[in-house]
Amino acid sequence: MTIHLDANMLVEVGLSGSAKRASLIAWLKEGNHLAASTIAWSEFCNGPVGEKQMRLTETAIDDRILEFTKPMAETASVLFNKCGRRRGSHSDCMIAACAILSDTPLSTLNRKDFERFTPYGLRIHTF
Repeated sequence: MTIHLDANMLVEVGLSGSAKRASLIAWLKEGNHLAASTIAWSEFCNGPVGEKQMRLTETAIDDRILEFTKPMAETASVLFNKCGRRRGSHSDCMIAACAILSDTPLSTLNRKDFERFTPYGLRIHTF
């Protein structure tokens, strides 16, 4: 199975001693995979993040950084409009659209921010 990571989970992947990181590593050892959208990757790269943390995270997701496509952009706009046009929420709409259209559950530390997208097909995964 593949899990799509929000930016905050990408941060956890590279944090030594993180409980979430330990869960992610155990999950990977079971033969599962991690992925992220270019939107989440961009948020992650905004940092602060060091070169070592960036490389660890990139290795963990095995370079599965999904390009943001036109259908994803259109779906993100639908989500934005259906979920109240909340200021500052468009990047969450884009991350959710990528997970929905790639048919992968999303793992995030901001579950509350993403629950509003579940009626539109987003599945949220908890580690």
